[in-house]
Amino acid sequence: GTANVAPTAATALAAAVAIIVLVGVAGCGGGSGDSDGNVTLRFSWWGNNDRARTTQQVIDDFHTAHPDITVKGEYTDFNAYFDRLATATAAGDAPDVITLGGAYPREYGDRGALLDLSRVSGHLHTDDIDRAALANGAFSGRQYGVPSGVNTYGVVVDPVAFQRAGLPLPDDATWTWDDFSRIAKALAATAPRGGYGCADFMKPEVLGLYARQRGQETYTVDGKVAFTDQVPADLWAMTTALRDAGAEPPASVTADLDTQPAPEQSLIGRGLAGMQFDWSNQLSALRKSSGHPLELRRAPGEHSGRQPGMWLQASQVYTISARSKHPRQAAQLVDYLINSEAAGQRILLDRGIPANPRVRTAIAGALSADQQAQVTFVQQVAAGAGPALVVGPTGSTDLTDILRRLNAEVLFGRTTPQAAAAQLGKELRAAIKQ
Repeated sequence: GTANVAPTAATALAAAVAIIVLVGVAGCGGGSGDSDGNVTLRFSWWGNNDRARTTQQVIDDFHTAHPDITVKGEYTDFNAYFDRLATATAAGDAPDVITLGGAYPREYGDRGALLDLSRVSGHLHTDDIDRAALANGAFSGRQYGVPSGVNTYGVVVDPVAFQRAGLPLPDDATWTWDDFSRIAKALAATAPRGGYGCADFMKPEVLGLYARQRGQETYTVDGKVAFTDQVPADLWAMTTALRDAGAEPPASVTADLDTQPAPEQSLIGRGLAGMQFDWSNQLSALRKSSGHPLELRRAPGEHSGRQPGMWLQASQVYTISARSKHPRQAAQLVDYLINSEAAGQRILLDRGIPANPRVRTAIAGALSADQQAQVTFVQQVAAGAGPALVVGPTGSTDLTDILRRLNAEVLFGRTTPQAAAAQLGKELRAAIKQ
């Protein structure tokens, strides 16, 4: 529920078509109808029944504190949510407070569907929110959303595999990519049958992280490709060398794993890899499925590159409709969701690790050991994270499929790292219409 959101082609298309209709109708929200007296707000999110129950408790608490504001919750499952939202928004019937994620805040914000939050800054306080996480809701010089919570992307390591190989766990304050490769080979030498040193890591997140360590980025602020071909070429040179050494799986195994994204189907989730790049909020599921005391480590090269590549990612983003008749009250609701310790104690990590450190501290006593490990790691990363991540433009969500297809070509030996890197840049530029 709180992992990164990549819209499917269908939902992205629906959203894009719907939002175009908005350009003529947005912008008339604001003070109109924002009078005192009783008001009713609509608040939408995606998720299961457990999340709905928790959210309803928070809504009830908010109503007790603000008896003049009634909040009606609207939710559906993730797959249906964005289609429904696009339809409602096109009809001029968007909820007042809208939960978004991935590239959606930018798609909706750049087309005028979201309120510029500077207009309600007196009622929505963001001073305590991690700067890097807050940047996930800022585009084109405006703040359109605030993060419900954060997670980060790093390396999950299996102490059982390290112990078997007679290796200490990596020192993530100093390790390099060369260290990572050397360790992966050593882990592979003592891995169980069907096991490897690491899972293949040619993913959009690692590509972005590796580019950032080199002082580059995946996208520019104005929505263009911002990394050189050498970045993916060097990553592929690394993964193919690990494949040839038997330290990462052969192409056929990696291709199978690509179709099975669940934590319990991953190599490390089955006790068959010593290291795997993944999201911090997957730790609990990976520990449970592997039965091993897995730990999180910062990516290799964080201290030897031009700058740190790791970042804080908003799990979800709360936004306010540009057409809301009650922007002040909507801002008060969002403020309560992100800044209230009482709300935090109900939500815990359901929408990511709270982006407000004060709320994180307030809920610490209620967290399980797995959850506490995630919080500790995110706080460690927050202290030394790189610059704010530039969120991709419309069309950028195609990167996942482009990279997966080209990765198979490279790993199966049908093309070279250099040729695939050039093709990657070409296809990504076409996807974002650069």
